[in-house]
Amino acid sequence: MADRLTQSTHRYIVVEGPIGVGKTTLTKALARRFSARTVFEIVEENPFLANFYQDKNKFAFQTQLFFLLSRFKQQQELFQQDLFAQVTVSDYLFAKDRIFASITLDPNELSLYERIYEHLGPRVMKPDLVVYLQARQDILLGRIKKRAREFERKFDADYLAELSRTYNDFFHRYEETPLLIINTSDVDYSESEEALDEPIAKMNSIKAGAHWFSPMGRK
Repeated sequence: MADRLTQSTHRYIVVEGPIGVGKTTLTKALARRFSARTVFEIVEENPFLANFYQDKNKFAFQTQLFFLLSRFKQQQELFQQDLFAQVTVSDYLFAKDRIFASITLDPNELSLYERIYEHLGPRVMKPDLVVYLQARQDILLGRIKKRAREFERKFDADYLAELSRTYNDFFHRYEETPLLIINTSDVDYSESEEALDEPIAKMNSIKAGAHWFSPMGRK
């Protein structure tokens, strides 16, 4: 059992979910367990993000385009590395960019965005497994407040609710890779190494399709 829990049957794992759900926390925990390479999305380096949270209509397109191009550059650099040398765990799925674009951009901006995305998306490597994290709205807001990022200080709860619904819709139809859906409302993977044992065992058993896992633990 010990060998199984420290090794992954998947070489490239992506952790996804709405803001505050614990993507980076789980990514770091899995990387420690698997001695894996990590890929973290560039968030705070986006020069438009703070302004976006102040005025979404005015700064949505600039914010989204920066994310799209920076994520694409990062993914291209990943392509150039040997993914089979060690396990790689990322805290974002490239396709997630479209989730945010769909709820922040107006129709004209979205049309232009989609034209750009259509040229970039097919050139990005697909993961072997996507782990989609969910949590209740109150849990997400609590975690966002706890991490105390200045630009998230007055976070829009309605925006978060819409984002969570859009995420759920996206992954309800998602069929591109094997998928594991985990409800993290009652577990914090930064608190206990043992809490990882069950989800890792579940991850290692997945070869195709969508699967669900609901852990019991502490908030």
